[in-house]
Amino acid sequence: MNTGNSRGAIVGIGELKPTRRTQGKTTLEMIANVARMALEDSGLELGHIDGLLVGPQVGETPQHVPATVCEYLGIKPIMANVVDLGGASGAGMVWRAAAAINAGMCNAVLCVLANTREEIPPRSPNRNPIREFDVPFGASGANISYALLMQAHMAKYGSTAEDFALIAAWSRKNAQLNPNAIFYDKPVTLEDILNSPMIASPLHLLEIVMPVAGGEAVIVVSPKRAQKLTKNAVQILGAGEKVTHRSVSQSPDLTSGPLKIAIEHAFKQSKTKVSKMDLLSFYDCYTVLAAITIEDAGLCAPGGFGQWVRDHDLSHAGEMPFNTHGGQLGFGQPDLAGGMTHIVEAVRQLRGDAAGRQIQNAQTALVTGNGATMSEATALILGV
Repeated sequence: MNTGNSRGAIVGIGELKPTRRTQGKTTLEMIANVARMALEDSGLELGHIDGLLVGPQVGETPQHVPATVCEYLGIKPIMANVVDLGGASGAGMVWRAAAAINAGMCNAVLCVLANTREEIPPRSPNRNPIREFDVPFGASGANISYALLMQAHMAKYGSTAEDFALIAAWSRKNAQLNPNAIFYDKPVTLEDILNSPMIASPLHLLEIVMPVAGGEAVIVVSPKRAQKLTKNAVQILGAGEKVTHRSVSQSPDLTSGPLKIAIEHAFKQSKTKVSKMDLLSFYDCYTVLAAITIEDAGLCAPGGFGQWVRDHDLSHAGEMPFNTHGGQLGFGQPDLAGGMTHIVEAVRQLRGDAAGRQIQNAQTALVTGNGATMSEATALILGV
């Protein structure tokens, strides 16, 4: 057998016998059964799976599909994604799995598709952990879930409302230098934040992103092609990803998240460390997430983010530039594009194009992304 040109290998398969209709089954149950078959065929254990590719049609959840499947299967991959190519999804998964392995993102990828077909489809998703263990007890929506994380941090480390509000204050301050920010020309004080309405104790209104309309885009090419383009290219030096759960009730840790592992992987790939970063562009849907990311990135000890923020200048001119575009707390969150604002800002800074807020001689940036309730994590190291 000639394997000289191989980009990967399929070592296990699973297949459910087709039926005209299903009754009393869920998509998650069928995914679990066919995944088990493929594992048994491969000789691998569940713990060997560190990558997941799944289709978009999982009846138990309309979003956060990879996290929901990971939670149900009990896996915590370092690469997870949805492939939505209709009838080409299966083949598309195979080459994406090989590409991810060759990129050093993971080692063993589960590619899985399944669907139920009931005579009368259920009116709403069912047998989803978030609907069984969270929603019935009041943990419905992101505000409540992130408030639980904030309460847990306060209880464990003694962090204060002012500690968290300091992050929002810096976001608003940095947003005053970004004309594109939704809160441009709308400064606030620390007292304004602490006096804003309590939305979900201990979260205040001004510690929560404002949903807005908008869009972001980036184009990625090979390093060789980038050399031929006129614009200064920003290099992807490292990346990391980790998915641990979907619902907050299933979180393995309420005061540290999967970004810790994703960031470590990105630094390992890039052969850099956090002390060498010229920009911290951290996903900040809530102040508590930014706070925990500061700690998980190794900038301070667990529980120490409040003092760390007090000890540093987080402006573009300071020694620790942090979300210089205002972050989502200052810029706004245009739905899923909200996370991409952090990437676009990093590119601007590394190109030297951030007029009015340019970091002097910026060479490297750590960018993070977050999904669900501190559940799905990505980290990028960008550089020039």
